[in-house]
Amino acid sequence: MRIAVTGSTGLIGSALVRSLLDDGHAVVRLVRRAPEARSDGSTEVRWNPTLRQIDHKGLAAGPDGSGLDAVVHLAGAGVADRRWSAAYKRQIHDSRVLGTTTIAEAVAGLKQPPRVLVSGSAVGYYGQTGDRLIDETEPAGGDFLARVCTAWEEATEPASAAGVRVAHARTGLVVAAGGGAWGRLFPLFRLGLGGRLGNGRQYWSFISLRDEVAALRYLIDDETLSGPVNLTAPVPVTNAEVTEAMGRVLHRPTVFSVPEPAIKVALGEFAVEVVGSHRVVPARLLDAGFRFAHPTVDQAIQAAR
Repeated sequence: MRIAVTGSTGLIGSALVRSLLDDGHAVVRLVRRAPEARSDGSTEVRWNPTLRQIDHKGLAAGPDGSGLDAVVHLAGAGVADRRWSAAYKRQIHDSRVLGTTTIAEAVAGLKQPPRVLVSGSAVGYYGQTGDRLIDETEPAGGDFLARVCTAWEEATEPASAAGVRVAHARTGLVVAAGGGAWGRLFPLFRLGLGGRLGNGRQYWSFISLRDEVAALRYLIDDETLSGPVNLTAPVPVTNAEVTEAMGRVLHRPTVFSVPEPAIKVALGEFAVEVVGSHRVVPARLLDAGFRFAHPTVDQAIQAAR
């Protein structure tokens, strides 16, 4: 298959591209600079999501004249990369909505549209849901990230209207030592400085990096899956359980804790995502027959260490 990927240098995107190339697929990376030759066999096509520009000709045809079979859209400003100023909140929103609109319109305008667009989203779609068990039938929440996710998913409409199957990958916290929110935890826990955040009762819906990549590829291949699909492990755990598991797997003490007021001072508005709760389950993935390599948090941490 010939598959275009945005966000190909990020934590998830880079792992996905490696997996696709290892299995002999042709990968087209969408980049914001002038395209360059790559030693890994992938090719590059230029786009500018801010200006809603894209090289349609480069996107449409491969070296053998083939079109695209699939597009995986993962690009967007990191939610936890900076403190949430008004300007950065606009960047979080616009990087997702403008980028998705650009991709969806480009896909819809191709003479031979791909059969599927897998577009990134997040469990933040549901807002803060406490200890209620949440699947894909739950409506959107009302906080900032929920509104962003709603607009993000709605921006794929041009592709859907053109008859392209669209799957919204609502991803949880990816367990990886090399990046993402979890990547910040590993150094602290390895030093014996890790501990509970807030009261520790908030649920974290996690997924290992290997399972995240496998699930994205499952969405590419399974023609029955469209619309929202939660990419989380089957059993979400509390922050206190995460703390215990990190200590257990890394063989380190976990005696520290950070009170909620201190988290709010340090992180500002983003603190609600750290002490908030998302108890999300992957009902549609499980119903479709997807099998997790790392269904438990211990297994996910062990795989990432």
